[in-house]
Amino acid sequence: MKVLIVAEYYPRAGDAVLGVWAHRQALAARDAGAEVQVLVLHRPLPPLAALRSGDARRARAAIRQPRRAMLDGIEVRYLRYLSPPRPWSYQAWGAWAAPVLAPALRLARRRFAFDLIHAHYAVPAGDAVRRAVPSAPVVLSVHGHDVQGAGAGGRNVRAALAHAGLVLANSAGTAERCLTLGAQATRVVHLGTDLPRQPGPRPPTPTLVTVAHLAERKRHADVIAALALLRGRHPGLRYVIVGDGPERERLQELARSLVVDDLVELRGQLPHERAVEAARSGTLFVLPSVDEAFGVAYVEAMAGSVPAIGCRGEDGPEEISSSGGGIALIPPGDPGALAALIDGLLRDPGRLEALGREARATVEREFTWSACGRDTVDAYAEALSARRG
Repeated sequence: MKVLIVAEYYPRAGDAVLGVWAHRQALAARDAGAEVQVLVLHRPLPPLAALRSGDARRARAAIRQPRRAMLDGIEVRYLRYLSPPRPWSYQAWGAWAAPVLAPALRLARRRFAFDLIHAHYAVPAGDAVRRAVPSAPVVLSVHGHDVQGAGAGGRNVRAALAHAGLVLANSAGTAERCLTLGAQATRVVHLGTDLPRQPGPRPPTPTLVTVAHLAERKRHADVIAALALLRGRHPGLRYVIVGDGPERERLQELARSLVVDDLVELRGQLPHERAVEAARSGTLFVLPSVDEAFGVAYVEAMAGSVPAIGCRGEDGPEEISSSGGGIALIPPGDPGALAALIDGLLRDPGRLEALGREARATVEREFTWSACGRDTVDAYAEALSARRG
């Protein structure tokens, strides 16, 4: 089975972390028996955030991105296209990418003779594929923000969902949203993580860790507020944040105003392997985010026997919790409840250790890359079988 992946979020020379989960799923599908090549929709324009911050390295990287790369043995081609700035036009980017994608798909078919296309996200990739090659069999992965949150479910999103023969959702909640928006058929395929041979050593002092883009919905601010409530109860307690984004300055100012800036360490964006290592080196992994369709970061930490904390009512944390132990849930937007949970866990080492064992067992049973690869290839076969039928 030959599968051509089309994605916007995918690792690049200037950002090896961007869309790394899509690359890992491609590797998992390859290891499960599919032949895989990748086309990446790439805008060779500096992001507005890079221009505003004066980040010259990031701005140049977008322009200088090579047109071809081999990533872990998978051939990846970067298709350059232009479109208006993201804040005003993202839902329409598929229409801008399609004229470039169409000839690339014709060339790919001659060279690779793919059986189906696997597009990541309804827009722009799914919409661009729909416009560029309407007759091709399409499996569409939906990861969350295209069907939830502000602006989700727009006309192009609905068209891409309806066009796909099968929609892969990262959680049952995402699958339900896709069906509501017009998907023909859905299947839940969880992203995964690798299992270390054994857990790493626990930190000498209690350490909270969050690995996430510094965006408001990730709710790092709630953890900082909880930290202020916990400071006097747990000497040596610290909070490590891995990631970067528009909330960085606001979080720094909040930590200063609550007099916990000496306890907060902002490490910035790290290579994926180092970010996972950081997540697994904490006492607790804490990510009280909202609009969380899945959350690979939870299972990456849990694989290292680190218990996780997420929010009740969120698709991803709820689904991980229902699959087994190792993750505790709190009400969203409640630093007091978060502080109380952390306090209780840190005061009960036996419970903390048991949660860590449960966390690893849950991941080993439900959320490995090998399981993701098998499920993905099964989904490809299902889509092709349904099309033949």
